[in-house]
Amino acid sequence: MYLLRSGTKEDPVRRWNLPDRVFFAAGACHILAHAFLERFRGSRFGPIWVRPHGDFTGNHVFVANGDLAFDYHGYVFLDRLVAHYTRRARRLFPGWDADLVPVTTSLVNRGEAKTIGLDIREPAQFLHDALPRARRFLDRFDHRVLHQPSNNAFQQTRQERHAAEDRR
Repeated sequence: MYLLRSGTKEDPVRRWNLPDRVFFAAGACHILAHAFLERFRGSRFGPIWVRPHGDFTGNHVFVANGDLAFDYHGYVFLDRLVAHYTRRARRLFPGWDADLVPVTTSLVNRGEAKTIGLDIREPAQFLHDALPRARRFLDRFDHRVLHQPSNNAFQQTRQERHAAEDRR
């Protein structure tokens, strides 16, 4: 979660000129999720919306397959991503809480997304089309984990982490 300087989201040039990681963390996460799903159609990942309670800010969209998640951080265990995001949000906004909502509509069509209460910008509503930028950002990550049965490499790492915690 990134907090942008006041006025950044409203200024198309300043927003577009953010570093990619910040751009896809603060307002274009849904486009990155769409690009991921477009590229990895058979990956069994689906989009998840972090929908804050009440009037809190902190919406976020990422993709997950039950155990593993992907967003601007790259691949991470789903529980770790949610814990990290929640800790960060509560540090910035005491009392913050959210629901994890599976997204069943388009992530690049504002009208469709609004049917579930998700207010997004379409890729062309940025200074330039954000979808090609998201596709290029995806190229920075190692996606070999998607080709491993049951994400064994990540599962093994998780088991090792839990074993180390048990020894403490």
